[in-house]
Order: sequence, then structure tokens, then C-alpha cells
Amino acid sequence: QRTINRIIKVVGVLIVPIGIMLYLSQSNAGTGFSDCLVGTVAGVIGMIPEGLVLLTSISFILGVGRLARKRALVQEMEAIEALARVNVLCLDKTGTITTGKLEVVDVIGVNDTEKERVEAVMNEMAFAFDDVNNTQDALMKYFKKSSRWRPLEKIPFSSDRKYRAIRYDQEGCFVLGAPEFLLGEEDREILLKAESYAAEGLRVLLLASCDTITVEDGTVWGVSPMGLIIISDCIREEAPEIFNYFASQNVNIKVISGDNPATVSQIALKAGLNGAEHYIDANELPEDFEELKKVVGDYTVYGRVKPEQKQNIVRAYQANKAVVGMVGDGVNDVLALKDADCGIAMAAGSDAAKQVAHIVLLDSDFVHLKEIVSEGRMIISNIERVSSLYLTKTIYSLLLNVIFILLGRSYPFVPIHLTLISTVAIGIPSFILALEQTETVTQSGFLKHVLRVALPGALTMVLNMLLIQGISIVLGFDSGMTATYNLIVAGMVSLMVLMRVCNPMNKIRSILCNTMIVIFVACVILFPELFSINSVFSWRMIFIAPLVIFTYYSMKYLSAIVHFLLRKHI
Repeated sequence: QRTINRIIKVVGVLIVPIGIMLYLSQSNAGTGFSDCLVGTVAGVIGMIPEGLVLLTSISFILGVGRLARKRALVQEMEAIEALARVNVLCLDKTGTITTGKLEVVDVIGVNDTEKERVEAVMNEMAFAFDDVNNTQDALMKYFKKSSRWRPLEKIPFSSDRKYRAIRYDQEGCFVLGAPEFLLGEEDREILLKAESYAAEGLRVLLLASCDTITVEDGTVWGVSPMGLIIISDCIREEAPEIFNYFASQNVNIKVISGDNPATVSQIALKAGLNGAEHYIDANELPEDFEELKKVVGDYTVYGRVKPEQKQNIVRAYQANKAVVGMVGDGVNDVLALKDADCGIAMAAGSDAAKQVAHIVLLDSDFVHLKEIVSEGRMIISNIERVSSLYLTKTIYSLLLNVIFILLGRSYPFVPIHLTLISTVAIGIPSFILALEQTETVTQSGFLKHVLRVALPGALTMVLNMLLIQGISIVLGFDSGMTATYNLIVAGMVSLMVLMRVCNPMNKIRSILCNTMIVIFVACVILFPELFSINSVFSWRMIFIAPLVIFTYYSMKYLSAIVHFLLRKHI
């Protein structure tokens, strides 16, 4: 949208002075008022990419409608392009790779603590907090509510602390959380046991008694392990298919989780995520942003990640020129969702996450992300193709205006010529291409991709028009014969651009191109007077064949040059 608006602003500023100068240059060449006016109108009209904004808007609107049918609410229109160009997709483990339906599979007592004692404490503690999440739901389903103890103080769960704690009036203090955040080297044996479960893809919680807890700063003191609670999470059946799809689309999946990195890595490996064995505990990531930029590319899985770290990881990938999508559902994802190029929230998640997200998955199902990314790519692919057609005409019209002002010659087209060219090579094709459902999109950005097609086509047009002017002078063509050459060659160049835009060809595109060629040829042969040209059945038309060959090779070599320059300098 920014690029298209910028083009319109530039053209809008240039139209007036170029129109005046074009009229004056033709007047000085001795052309009559009527011909000067017609030539000036043709030059000015050609510069305007009429229909581009309309078809771009239609593509976006239809895309939003199709996304809505796929249960995705688009809250910011520009997210569609970001979604199409995403090459790094960050997501949490729970609810994406896994179903999010956690289940307690075992309770183990440690340090001579009986399993029954662990269960008795958890029967109280599992129901004592209001901040319910997936883990809490699993605990509440497994343990039985007793409510015999009276709680005095509570420390709710925090993604920074990775634990929650409580103090009862007679039973004392207890803490429940990640073993590696609560235990030290003196409890190495318990840590190794927890790590062995984590290596199997299981989540491990530690229940411990403690001497005191401090609600003000959330600290606990005198931790004494009591038991381990083992929780499993089912991997989605469709997860391998989704990962294979994103791999085929050159999208790198990064798993950013608050869980143990070894656990997340094992689950991701089982789900078929390539590179999931490369994991790191976020506490080991460098705090310096420049250093973080250098190391983020080495890892696929991040564990024990804090909200601020999620945000920094997203920013680090962006700083490395990646287009980053972030999938999240909790308050701890808000910062990362806000900074991502495309933030995707689950409807079942927190209100804060939904407010800052660009797209909301209404059924909270990660499975549909594949379809949504595909839809985004389809929309942008259509817009890029349509824009290439319109901007080719804008560029060559601008160049021809300047050149013919300097040459002091009549503009090579009249409005009726541009009507025919615009209809068969831009208008009808752009409407069909804008509605076509395909999925090819580049990561290089809108303008660069469009110029790869539009600029060689425009330069080929300019070279051909100059060559025709030289031929007409040498062979003494009258204005009618020169106009005939101008129209036929210009239509031929425009149709070649259309065929380049339609590559790779499919059935619909092939029919479209062939139909447009037939319409153009029929109009030129059957209605020469209508289009202010001579009959094509003349010996002087023998130079069309060499011009066709020149057009083909000039566009081919100019395309190679433009591609090289764009790759090196833009």
C-alpha cells in the first residue's frame, strides 16, 4: 500500500509539468492544435495506473472474506502481506505442536516422602489458586479437592519465577514449580531424575515444602523437595504434515516455550520438526542484543523463556532481515505478538493477546494456520502480478513522454491505441489474475518483485518506439504507417509482458493469453480505421518480423540485466 501510494504521488506531481511540456514540444514541431491535444492526452493517460488501486483493494477484500471462512479474523489489513512473506514462524508448544490437553500420568515421592503425602498436599494446593491454565486444569482433574486447610498467603504463578507458593495456617509453606528453578546442586539426584523424564518429552513439576515465603517479592526460602508430578501432553496428529508444509514453503519454525527446553525439544522431534535437537535454555541467551542476533540462528527450540525474552528473540530475527510471525495466546505473549510482523492469537486466549494481534484464529486451532498462510500468499501473489501489468505502462509512458519532449516529435500513441492495449494486455487479464487462486510469492518485497517484470517490459517498449521512429524517417513512412507500427509493436510488447506475468502457465492463464492475442490481432486486422492505423496488408509491414525478433531478445537480455541490478543494489 505504501509503495502504490508513493507511485501515485510521484505520477500525480509529474503529470502536470510533463503534460504542459509535451503539448509545447508538439506545438513547436508544427503539429496542429487537435493533434497536439490528442497526443498530450495519450501521454498523460498512459502514466496513470488506472485500476491498480481498485483491483488491489478487491484482492484484499476477497482475501479477508476467504480468511473469515477459514475461521480467521483479520484485524489489520497489512497483516496479509506480512503473513504471505513470513519466513520465520515462532510458536509455543502447548496448543500448537500438542493438543494442550495435559494429563497427570504419575506422582512420585522423593526424599522419603510418601506418595500419599504428596497427593494430600496437592489435593489442597491444586484448587487454591484462581490463575487457572492448562497445567492447573490437569492438576485439578487428577487430584481431589479437600479444602480442609486454610491458606494465609499466596504467591501466584509467574513466567519469570516458574513457580507458585502458598502458606497454610497449620501445615506450613509449600511451593510448586519447575525443578531447575527451585533446586540447587545439593539436590542433583532429583534434578537428574527430572531431566530423564524431560528427555522423554514429559513435563515435570516439583512439589516442595519451604520455611518461609515472601509475597512482596515472590521469593521462597528453605526449599525441601517432597515429590515430582509427571505430566504428559499429546502431540497433534496433523503436526508432522503442518511442519512439512512450512518446510516446503521455506518457513523456519521456532518453538518458544516456558517449559523445560529438553522436554520441548523431544516433543518437537516426535512431531517431526527439523532441527528440534538444537535447543537452549533462555537463561543462557546473551543479554546484549547484538550478541543475541548472532546466536538466534543456531537454535530451533527455546525453553524457559520469559515474556521480555520472547520479544527480544522476535526482534533479533527481524534484525537479521527475517519476516517474523508469532503465534500466541497468553498475556506473556503480548510483547512478542505486538512486535512481530504478523501476530496471530487464539480466540480462546487472553483478551490482551487478541487485542494486539493482527489475526485471530476464531476456533483456536493451529491446524488452520497452513490454510491461512496459503491464503495470504495467494492474495499477495495476485496483487504482485496485477501491479506488474499496470506499472509497466506507467513506466514506459513516463519515459516516452520525456524522450519525445526532448526529440520534439509527436507522441507515438493516440488514446484509442492505449484503450486497445490496456484492454487486452492489462484490463481484462488483471481482473482475471486478481481473482485467481494460486500460491506463489517471493520473500523479496513488493516493489523489487514487480520491477523484475515491469522494468524490462517498459525499457523494451521504449527501445522499440525509438527504433520505429528511426525506421519511419529512413523509409519515409507517413503518419498512418508509423502509427500502425507503433500500435502493433506496443501491443506485442504488452502481450509479452502479460505472458511473463502468467508464467508458470496453467490452463486458465494459457486460455487468457491466447484469447487476448486473438482479440488484439482481430481488432488490428478488422478495424484499422477505428484505431487510426493503416491496413496491415501492405509490403511495408515486412519489418514487423524483425521487430518481433528484436523485441523477444531485447526483453530477454534486459530482464537478465534488471534481475542482476536488483539483486545487487536493491
